[in-house]
Amino acid sequence: MVSMEHKRAGLHEKLQLLRSITNSHSMKKASIIVDASKYIEELKQKVERLNQDITAAQTSNNRNPLPMVTVETLEKGFLINIFSEKSCPGLLVSVLEAFQDLGLNVLEARVSCTDSFRLQAVGGENEEQSENIDAQVVKQAVLQAIKNWSESSDEQE
Repeated sequence: MVSMEHKRAGLHEKLQLLRSITNSHSMKKASIIVDASKYIEELKQKVERLNQDITAAQTSNNRNPLPMVTVETLEKGFLINIFSEKSCPGLLVSVLEAFQDLGLNVLEARVSCTDSFRLQAVGGENEEQSENIDAQVVKQAVLQAIKNWSESSDEQE
């Protein structure tokens, strides 16, 4: 007999705990269980929405953000820095073509294209060129080359 009363007390305690967790105001065992089922369904929907949000965030982070570009004016030429956390196959060619279009001679360069893309180049103006160019023109040309490269690499995927 004691064991049966002990089981009922344990069941009653568990129902009260379930009632408090699910914010059920019912006093009937069946209603508390129905409220708990609804609560579990709501939690499942919240988890699903969170998983969708996480997937969307990861997808947006996986897209190749465009590389960062800085251009500084030197005494005779420019110091051009380009950096991307991801490898950018074909970007070096696009950037060098932009330098050529501007009439910049690459005097010195350091490039890494393995896990990330990093280019540090010193470009000097071609002396045969009549018009002077400034750092902003160089930066815009490099950014345009990166944009063109990005669009062409997106089309290839």
